[in-house]
Order: sequence, then structure tokens, then C-alpha cells
Amino acid sequence: MSLYAISDLHLAFNVDKPMDIFGSKWENHVSRLEENWRRKITEEDTVLIGGDISWGMNMDETIEELDWIHRLPGKKIIIKGNHDYWWNSITKLNSMYDNMKFIQNNSFSYEDYGICGTRGWIIAEEENASEHDKKIYNRELLRLRMSIEDARKKGFTKIIAMIHYPPILEKDNKTKLVEILEEYNVEKVIYGHIHGQGLSRAFKGFIGECEYILTSGDFIDFDPIKIIE
Repeated sequence: MSLYAISDLHLAFNVDKPMDIFGSKWENHVSRLEENWRRKITEEDTVLIGGDISWGMNMDETIEELDWIHRLPGKKIIIKGNHDYWWNSITKLNSMYDNMKFIQNNSFSYEDYGICGTRGWIIAEEENASEHDKKIYNRELLRLRMSIEDARKKGFTKIIAMIHYPPILEKDNKTKLVEILEEYNVEKVIYGHIHGQGLSRAFKGFIGECEYILTSGDFIDFDPIKIIE
């Protein structure tokens, strides 16, 4: 039994959004993802999916893709990405599948870890952040704290967090998100959202005792990475 992670599936079964226009790394990415997934992941494993699941704008356009994920082996724990416009009532989502759980102000578990998360947003400390961006960012800070507190109430002291947007871009530029992660002694953070040239700015590695792991699908060649045995 192992814990894996991947972000940014960008499925488009029922909308016209060919991903190979973004470069060769996206060619046949769905079939490559399924092949990799089925090769390494068993029903006993859990996969963290860090947002941007589907280009669908509503559930009618997305249900086929959620069903496809459901049929893949293993349990899945999912957060919302900035393109997941189909995301509706969290109660309804969490009643749809027995092997797929969705995080929004709540938490789930993997062995003795609490699994928490939120979408995140453009880092408010960046110079180009607007007042609108700062408002959304501050709301996401609250949602991350609520998710971790939910895990704490359930008795978990070991925490893994999923954040769709990068929580930090440069190691020495500590953000409010990082401050919360440090406050709760979060052990690992998986994130995605960035692609192409933006990957050069992505921080990967440790800040203190917390490991930051980039899991954008095109960065890891649509091959879910193992983060815990």
C-alpha cells in the first residue's frame, strides 16, 4: 500500500480542448496517464490529485471523466484547481463514488496521515497581485487552515497538504501559505498548476522539515509519483 500524487490531468472528453497545442509533452497524455497508472497503482494504493481535473464547465461535461478516474485502480483524494468550473456541492461530490473523495474545508486520511488541502491562488506577496487576487488568496488561507484543523480534530498530528497553486516560488520568499504549513508542522506539500517555462520558477525540495513536491502532469510525464511507501 503506497501513496502517490499527480496534478493537472486536464481531461477533455466532451469539450474541444486539445492539449497537444501546448507542446509535445501533452501528446496522447490521457492514454499515457492510464498506462502509467495501471502499471504501478493497485486497489490498495491511494492517489492524491491536485486539481485541474477537467476542462468541462459543468457536471454534464465532466461526469464521463470522473467516471474514468473512478475506474482507475486505487483510492483518490482530490482538490479543486482553477479550471475546475464543474465543481459543485462538496456534499454531493463526496456521495458520488466509493473510491473518490473531494476536499473543501475538510480532510481525509492515509494511514496515520491527515490529508488536507485547498486550491490556493496567485501568491499575494507577488508585486503584480491585485486587490482582487489578495482577497481570494486570503480566503484560501482560511480554507487551508480549516482543512488542517479538521484533520487535527480527527486526531491526526501528521499532515500532508495539497495546494493546486504553488505555495512558494523562491525558497527565501516565505509566504503566508508557508507560514501556515510551518505552524502545523506539515510534512509534505504537493502542488501543480504551472507548466512550460513557468516550471523553471517552481521550488522543489525542503523548507525546514517540510518537503515541497511539484506534481504537474507534464512535469512528471503523466506518471504518478510515489511520495510514501
